Amino acid sequence: MSESRASAAPSEVSQDNAEPEEQIQPVVAVILAAGLGVRFDESNPKQLVQVGGKPIITWSIDAFQSNARVTDILVVVNDRVRESVEAIVGAGTYDKVRMVIQGGVERMDSTEAALQTLADAEIPQDAKLLIHDAVRPFVSQESINGCIDALDTFNAATVAVASSDTMLIAGDLGERKVVRQVPDRDNMFRAQTPQAFRFGTLRKAYDLAAADPDFHPTDDTRVVVDHLPEEPVAIVAGSVTNMKITLPSDVPMAEWIAGSLAG
Repeated sequence: MSESRASAAPSEVSQDNAEPEEQIQPVVAVILAAGLGVRFDESNPKQLVQVGGKPIITWSIDAFQSNARVTDILVVVNDRVRESVEAIVGAGTYDKVRMVIQGGVERMDSTEAALQTLADAEIPQDAKLLIHDAVRPFVSQESINGCIDALDTFNAATVAVASSDTMLIAGDLGERKVVRQVPDRDNMFRAQTPQAFRFGTLRKAYDLAAADPDFHPTDDTRVVVDHLPEEPVAIVAGSVTNMKITLPSDVPMAEWIAGSLAG
């Protein structure tokens, strides 16, 4: 598989064997796997690390492939993992994977690459996008479906879990960080993925963000919150098992979760 189309473009898939008025709205999962993982192991890309007997990225692709409501999958990679990811996709029964494309240096660069690819494929403005970190291998079907459902009412949504810890907002005092504010824990959540958007909404937010060269968001929800402040972002229930594998020390917990899912 290459950056050229593996099969039909997202906007075309939903039209097969259907009259225009019966067209199924595209639900596109964008799996971000372009991170270099410098905090993990520079010589061992974490997307390809084996957990529960298969690469981490395989878990993420499987989650969206198996969801009957997801129509298309786009995988965003870097040069180091591209060949391996293409081999994984080619060897599996991933008929929803339309393309494996090149990402960028930062997360927002990878999302922008995906948005441009989808725009080039003439995806409808009201298509539903689910943007997911490849290294969150245990996303639940409940969270995926919750995102899809939320976009029936909202133009943006994110999976999140309520914080069980008291959160602190800090500031600088000389060389030390000090507590400036202790917000109400009832309103504090930890963001996860997928983060879901109508295509036109996220594209508009990124177009606005492009005018600010100092803007470097770590997730896509912030792009909408900062640049489309009038656009509410719904919270979809996440799970403590929807962990992000960031450090080698996260792997034992991931193995435990994989084992529990296997029964």
